[in-house]
Amino acid sequence: MIPSSTSTVNWRTHTTLLLLALIYVFSYIDRNVIAILIEPIKQEFGASDTMMGLLSGLAFATVYSLLSLPLSHFADKGVNRRNMVAICCGLWSIATMLCGAVQSFWTALLARMGVAVGEAGGMAPSISMLSELYPKNRRSLVISIFMMGPHLGLLLAMIIGGWIAQEYGWRTVFFVFGAPGILLAVLLYFFGVEPKRNIESQPTTAQPHHSLRSQLSSIVKTPGFLMLAIGCALAGTAGYGYVIWAPTYLVRTQEMSLASAGLIFGIASGVSACIGSIFSGVVCDRLVQKHFRWQILFPMLGILLSFPAGIALILWPADVSMELMGFAISPSFVFIGLFAFFNSWWPSLSYAAVSQIVGSTQRASAAALLNLFLTLFGAGLGPLITGGLSDYFGDNGLADALLITFSLFLISSCFYLLASFYYRPVDEDSTTTNDNMHTSTSAPNTKQNLTEPNYQQGENHG
Repeated sequence: MIPSSTSTVNWRTHTTLLLLALIYVFSYIDRNVIAILIEPIKQEFGASDTMMGLLSGLAFATVYSLLSLPLSHFADKGVNRRNMVAICCGLWSIATMLCGAVQSFWTALLARMGVAVGEAGGMAPSISMLSELYPKNRRSLVISIFMMGPHLGLLLAMIIGGWIAQEYGWRTVFFVFGAPGILLAVLLYFFGVEPKRNIESQPTTAQPHHSLRSQLSSIVKTPGFLMLAIGCALAGTAGYGYVIWAPTYLVRTQEMSLASAGLIFGIASGVSACIGSIFSGVVCDRLVQKHFRWQILFPMLGILLSFPAGIALILWPADVSMELMGFAISPSFVFIGLFAFFNSWWPSLSYAAVSQIVGSTQRASAAALLNLFLTLFGAGLGPLITGGLSDYFGDNGLADALLITFSLFLISSCFYLLASFYYRPVDEDSTTTNDNMHTSTSAPNTKQNLTEPNYQQGENHG
């Protein structure tokens, strides 16, 4: 088995990043492939849009949120994070395959909850590992690469999942996408690297053996965290509502087949979001050299720029095409692509921001707590609220439901702006505590020290 630490960034480091990124890709496929399967599952089980919102969102999110915090706490207390991610990946992959064998709506609900049990131990420990495998001045880019998982997962789930569902039935989709995760779990277990924890450089208040309650209390009190978490929750509610229901919107309003809707939505969203995620990581890493608050302001900018693209997708007349260099282009394809490019900025940069304001003994818990807001409110309530509003408005009500959920992006951006006034990264080269750095949770005096921490000096994780 490969040694448990690396003294420098080398091929083992990059191999671990690759495996964690691929695992995150399939976690997102397993979590969200149901978006392209809503119509056939709904018809087979005779479910309403509200019930499908429960199946695609809240059932998963509730279990995921309840388990992610204690599992992340174990990761922070010293449990081998590589092994935890590998085991959890195997569990959710098996549960995904069980989704293809269900015989009723309620057994499908239980299977979805089983997927959540496994995925609860995957994302936060991965963020914690990557934050220590690479130096601080490369962290936004590295986490942005990792956070391409949702976008690549969406691309594969929509395109391949839509085609498989149309040709072989929706049950086959779960079997095909569940199996690769088992192989990835084995590869990570034997070839992944568990980074050595940089305990010596931690703030003195961030001890590795705090209880879960005191750990979470300390994180919540970190200046800027709560407002950033609320901003993520609101953006996630709108974003997940869109991701889950947009393919169905294309099927219903533009009379597309499952394969066509999956192809258009998958390519436009997946490719654009991958480009946007890498672009935002590179640009943000450069901007924070000038001022650390760009770590919050840049994702806020992405949210604001994505809003008009989402509105245009719904309001643009379906019979009015666009032309580029003499070629007719689907307006839906253009607006989905623009929305995905800009909306891909905020998730990865928000997790990177959280990793900067806590020490390594709190990173998994901080990422899990942020993920709780994003998952419980976003993945949980987003699809359910959108489906419920669609039922409320009746025929063709899905368009109105999406417009209402999109408005949450504007409120989210306000919380990001507020968080930027409180946000201060921890200088990992000192043992200064959060409490000493921030005498209160009020907005910092702009006349005080506003120079950014030394992002050029990366840690050397042995």
